[in-house]
Amino acid sequence: MEQVATEFWDQIQNPVVYALPVFVISMAIEAAALRSDARQTAGYVRPEARLSIMMGLGSLAFMFVFKLATLVAFSVLYVELAPWQLPTTSWWTWLVLLIAVDLTWYCNHRFSHRVRIGWAGHRAHHSSESFNFSSAVRLKWNPWSEALFWMPLPLLGFAPWTIYVAYGFNMIYQFFLHTELVGKLPRLIEFLFNTPAHHRIHHSRRPEHLDKNYGGILIVWDRMFGTIVDGDCHPEYGLFETKQSGEGIIQIQYGEYARIVADVRRTTSWRERLAYVFAPPGWRPRDAVMTPRRPLSTYQRFR
Repeated sequence: MEQVATEFWDQIQNPVVYALPVFVISMAIEAAALRSDARQTAGYVRPEARLSIMMGLGSLAFMFVFKLATLVAFSVLYVELAPWQLPTTSWWTWLVLLIAVDLTWYCNHRFSHRVRIGWAGHRAHHSSESFNFSSAVRLKWNPWSEALFWMPLPLLGFAPWTIYVAYGFNMIYQFFLHTELVGKLPRLIEFLFNTPAHHRIHHSRRPEHLDKNYGGILIVWDRMFGTIVDGDCHPEYGLFETKQSGEGIIQIQYGEYARIVADVRRTTSWRERLAYVFAPPGWRPRDAVMTPRRPLSTYQRFR
């Protein structure tokens, strides 16, 4: 029984937990560097950074529950339905898995921006008005969509625990994308891999940057599927639709779900109800009166 419990615990381990000391040290170094940066970048805003760290710690607990809930289902797919089981000790299995997980990340990430019910969860990550290592850990507390996009992986013969490990390493890589201190990297790296320059554009709230650069480790998916924007800029960050300083942690995490429910209850048309849930964020019926969008200059930074 003890051996079974040990094996079960090993299967749901999160590499991100072991990287936490590196994250903390990186935040401290970045904060010090930003204070002395001649470019006068925004730096760390303490209330916002504190909120991001709280969300990050909470996400570890929710991801643990998510793994418990999905391990059984993924194990059934892997053991009973997969036509083969790939060796977990082979280097090529891990290489293919890392690429496969990165592709599922791209698909899930794009879904989370283009479908409102997906955006309702992912919105939390984009709610920071700063762009630094602390905003990297501003993660959602409802990782349900990952289960849908990971489902093909155990069917392809990848052991469930290896999927969790590969995803953890993907998240560790992405942590280091959230910084304004790194400019453009050599051309080949920028062509193949997601970099801080790419990810700054992804977090930008400029209209021309919306729904671009979805990649996790690799940026080639964006090049293949037409969602790439190259460049190097330091734009304004955050959400279009609301002033962030008025939102608490629960509102940031779950407020959009409440707004979806309110919109669905407001209409009697089933077509409109489905569209409020599954259409892109911001969708409204043609005869709806749209609220004029406020100029970015009227927003105040989170303090």
